[in-house]
Amino acid sequence: MKKSIVALLSLFSISTQAQQLRPPAVPLIANDPYFSIWSVTDKANESVTRHWTGKNHSLQGIVEVDGKAFQFLGMPKINYKTYATTAAEKVYQAKYTLDTPAAGWEKESFDDNAWKTGTAPFGDGAGSNPMRPNTDWKTKTIWYRRAVELPAKFNAEKLRLQVSNDDDVQIFINGVLAYECGPCYIAGYEQYKLSPAAQKAIKPGKNIIAVHCINPIGGGFVDVGIQEELPPATPVTAATQTSVQVKATNTIYTFDANGVQVKATFTSPLLMDELEVLARPASYVTFETSSKDGRSHKVKVKMDVSADLAVNMTSQEVATKVLPNTAGGLKLMSAGSVEQKILGKRGDDLRIDWGYAYVAAKNATFTTGTPQERVLKSTFDFGTVGQTSKSNHLILAYDDIYAVQYFGKNLRAWWRRDASMTAEKMLDEAEKDYTRLMAKTAAFDQQLYQDAQKAGGKEYADLCELAYRQAIAAHKTVDRGDGTLLFFSKENFSNGSIGTVDVTYPSAPMFLLYNNTLMKGLLEFIFEYSESGKWAKPFAAHDVGTYPLANGQTYGEDMPVEECGNMIILAAAACLKDGNGDYAKKHWSTLSTWVKYLEEYGFDPANQLCTDDFAGHLARNINLSAKAIMGIASYAKMAELIGDKATATKYQAIAKEMASKWQTMAEDGDHYALTFDKKGTWSQKYNLVWDELLGLNVFPKSVMQKEIKYYLNKQEKYGLPLDSRKTYTKSDWIIWTATMTESQQDFEALINPIWQYANETTSRVPLSDWHETTNAKQVGFQARSVVGGYFIKMLKGKLNK
Repeated sequence: MKKSIVALLSLFSISTQAQQLRPPAVPLIANDPYFSIWSVTDKANESVTRHWTGKNHSLQGIVEVDGKAFQFLGMPKINYKTYATTAAEKVYQAKYTLDTPAAGWEKESFDDNAWKTGTAPFGDGAGSNPMRPNTDWKTKTIWYRRAVELPAKFNAEKLRLQVSNDDDVQIFINGVLAYECGPCYIAGYEQYKLSPAAQKAIKPGKNIIAVHCINPIGGGFVDVGIQEELPPATPVTAATQTSVQVKATNTIYTFDANGVQVKATFTSPLLMDELEVLARPASYVTFETSSKDGRSHKVKVKMDVSADLAVNMTSQEVATKVLPNTAGGLKLMSAGSVEQKILGKRGDDLRIDWGYAYVAAKNATFTTGTPQERVLKSTFDFGTVGQTSKSNHLILAYDDIYAVQYFGKNLRAWWRRDASMTAEKMLDEAEKDYTRLMAKTAAFDQQLYQDAQKAGGKEYADLCELAYRQAIAAHKTVDRGDGTLLFFSKENFSNGSIGTVDVTYPSAPMFLLYNNTLMKGLLEFIFEYSESGKWAKPFAAHDVGTYPLANGQTYGEDMPVEECGNMIILAAAACLKDGNGDYAKKHWSTLSTWVKYLEEYGFDPANQLCTDDFAGHLARNINLSAKAIMGIASYAKMAELIGDKATATKYQAIAKEMASKWQTMAEDGDHYALTFDKKGTWSQKYNLVWDELLGLNVFPKSVMQKEIKYYLNKQEKYGLPLDSRKTYTKSDWIIWTATMTESQQDFEALINPIWQYANETTSRVPLSDWHETTNAKQVGFQARSVVGGYFIKMLKGKLNK
C-alpha cells in the first residue's frame, strides 16, 4: 500500500484530548436505520456485533500471524436448533381462550377441548411488533396452550424461550413456571433461559407450553417458541485490545497479536457538506498491520460478514454470491433474502429483509462459505510484515432498492435517484473517494472536537462526537421523485414512527449547525401532508407513518400544541440559517393556520401530550406553554424576514404579553412550577432556549437565571431529573437547559453528570437519551436521532447574527 495512505491513517491517532469516555456502545457501521452495526462491550472481541436493536449483525475479524489465528472483532456466531417455531418463522395453531379459565389451566393434564383453536400470533394489530396477528385478541387478557415435541436428547440448560409479548406475560412448561415479566413488553423477539424448575420439568417427547398475557393498555401481542443453543465452534485465541477511540465519523481500534499490531478503523463518511457522500450507504473498514517486536511476520487479516445483515429473522432464507468484478475493478460479494418483499414490513424492532448487503475490495480473496454458514468471507494477505505499516481496506454497503413508501409511492434513496445508478457504480465511486474521504473525515473529526470543546469543554466535546453518527444514522435520505430531498427519521425503540415532529425538534440543532438542506428535509413532508389535504386538522401532524411506510400518521393521539410549536420554531430557525424568509413564504398559509391554533390554545394547554409523552398526559403544562410562546414569537420573526411588519408587530406583542402572564402564573417562589395549578412542583424549561438562539427576546434573562440556580440544587449523580414527578431524565433536554446558563462553571455542572452516565451506565446499547439519574440505567429508547440536540450549545450564536 502507498506510503501516503499509511501516513493518512496516522492522522486518526492525533487528538486534542486523550479519549477517556467509555461509550455504552461503539458505532462500527452507521449509515441509516437498517444499516447500523455496533459493538456493545469494552473490547471488540468480547461480544457478537449487533444491529442497534440488539439482534446479532455479526462482523468477525481474525488476524493470522505466522499461521496462528487471533480474533480481534466479534465472536463466533451462536447457532440454535428450533423445537417450537415462533409465528415469525412458521405459523402454528394453538388452543386459546379470552375468558378466565378453570384452575390448573397451565398443567399438562388440563382438558382444553372447549377452548377455541387459533393460528398464532395473537394480537389486536395495534401493537409495536411488526408481525401482524393471525388471530384477533382485543380483550385485556389471553390464555393459550400449544404442544411441542422435543427429541430424546437435548440440553435443558441451553433451552431458550423465544418471546414477543405486549404486555405482561407468564409462560409455563408442563405446569411449571418457566418465565414471567411484568410490567413489560417486547416489541420484537427476545430469548430467555428456562427457570431451573422448568428445566427439570421439560422432557423428551410431548410438552405443553401454556401462556398467559395481559394487555392493560395500548396494542396487544403474544407469541412464544423454544430453541436450543448449540455448542460453539472451536474458539479462537483473542487478540489483545490496546485502545479504542470513538470519533465523530471514525472508530479506531488497536490490537496486539503475537508480535503484530492490527489497527482496525471503521469509517462512515457522514459529511454533511457532501450530501452525495452522506447519503451513500457505504462504510469503510481499514486494516493496518505492523510488527511490534522487531521481527518480520507472515500476516493475513480475515473479515466475515454475516448474511443476517439482509434479513429480519435468522430463520429467513438468504442467498450469498460472489459477483463479477465492477467496472472499476472491485471484487464483489452480496447477500440478500430469497423472498425479497420490498418495503414489506413496518415497525420498530425490525431489520431490513429486502435489498442486498455488499462487501467490496480490490486486494482480497472472497468466498461465501457453506450455505449453513450464511457468511461473506474476505481475506487480505499482507505477506511479510515488518515495522513499516501495511494497509488494506474493504467497503461494506447496502442497497435497499427502494427506501421509503410515501403516500403509496415507493421512493428511492437519494443516492439512487438517478435511474442509471446501481450498487456497483456506487461502490466504484466509494472506492474512488477512499483516500480523499479518509483525509477529510480525519480532519472533520478533529475540527468537530475542537469546536465542541471551545463551546462547552472536554466532557461536552466527548458527548458530541459520540452522538454524531448515531443522530445521522437514525435517518434516511430520500428523493421524493422530483429531485426534492426528504430526510426521514425513524423513532428508534420508541414506537417506530417515521418523520416524527417531536423527534425532529430535539434532533434539529445538529442539522441546523451543519446542513440546512437536511433541516428543511425534516420539515418538508409534514408541510406537504397538511398542504395536500391528506391531513386536514388545524394543527401539525405527529408523524407520517410507521417506518418505512410514510402513508399518514399512525400514532394514536395528536399533540397539537407540541407539534405546531415545533414546526414553527424550526421553520424560523431554518429561515435564519438561510438568512432570508423564502422558506417561510413557501409555507406561509400553513404556518399561519398553526400559529392561530397556538394563539387560541397554546398559552394554557389542555390535557395534552407533549414530546415527553412517556410521562403521561399533563394539563396546564408550563413548559409546553413556553413552547407555544416561542412558536408565536418565531412566527413574528418569520413575518419580519418576509417584510410583513404589521404581522410581525402583532405576533411579537402577543408573545410578549403571554410571556409576562406566564411569569406571573408560573411563579413558585425561587423557581417556576411544572403546571399553572400545582405549586411545589418544578420542571426543566428547555423550550425557552430558542428565546436567545432565535433572537426572540420575549422573556427577561432573569427567568432562566432563577431556574438554573434552582436546577443546580436538584441534580442527582447522573443528571438533572426531567421534572418533579420522577427521577428519570432526558439527556438532550439537560443540554438544552444547560445552554441557557451564563457561566461555563454552571454549564459544566449540568453536563458532567451526563458524561458520567454515558461512561458508567450498565445499559450497553447505543446511547439512550432517557435514563435514570440515580443509577445511570437506561429507562427506554436507544440509538435515537435526538442526540443531535446535544449540538445546541455549538449552535448558539450561529442563527441570530
